[in-house]
Amino acid sequence: MPTISRFYGIVIRMYFQQHEHHLPHIHAIYGEDVASININTLEVIEGDLPPVAMRLTTKWIAHNRDQLLEMWKTQQFIKIDPLE
Repeated sequence: MPTISRFYGIVIRMYFQQHEHHLPHIHAIYGEDVASININTLEVIEGDLPPVAMRLTTKWIAHNRDQLLEMWKTQQFIKIDPLE
């Protein structure tokens, strides 16, 4: 699973072969916490993150939604700038 971005200790990844949830989503990893988050709705599909990490992750997703959806559609890996 390629790493798309890293910021504030959060690692953002996306599976490129089989979409286990059939919804456009990313996987956010913060320490031992992992969450799958829907790109369109920002809802957690599975898992959990601490509140601050969740806020930062959803802010990053919202800011990069178009790029993430295009990546999901084409399955072409690109690095996306971290949240600053």
